[in-house]
Amino acid sequence: MNIDPIADYLTRVRNAVNAGHRVVEIPASNVKKEITKILFDQGYILSYKFEDDKGHQGSIKIALKYDKLTKDPVIKKIQRISKPGLRKYSSSSELPRILNGLGIAIVSTSHGVMTGKQAQAQNVGGEVLCYVY
Repeated sequence: MNIDPIADYLTRVRNAVNAGHRVVEIPASNVKKEITKILFDQGYILSYKFEDDKGHQGSIKIALKYDKLTKDPVIKKIQRISKPGLRKYSSSSELPRILNGLGIAIVSTSHGVMTGKQAQAQNVGGEVLCYVY
């Protein structure tokens, strides 16, 4: 039984990056799919594929991105902020800047899952899920 599926998602990505894997497979959910789309749009992963099984939750296959010259991973750190035991909420004016704008905060709002910059532009706050840089 998995108590925090988002933390499990982030841990699988973090472990795959640290091990130097090219592809990681993760059980799917709607929030995980939205986080994956954000990571792709922001350039942190190479590609992704949603595989839906009949009668099951399906899975997400993520192709991780590495620097061509140095072979360093693009994702330096991926950190869970809001946990089931201690939720962290921010208003649109108090959303954090990660590495002075070089990283992203992923926020779950009433308008869906989005980056901190998108939430500020739409003037909505929400639960700060994680930081990626």
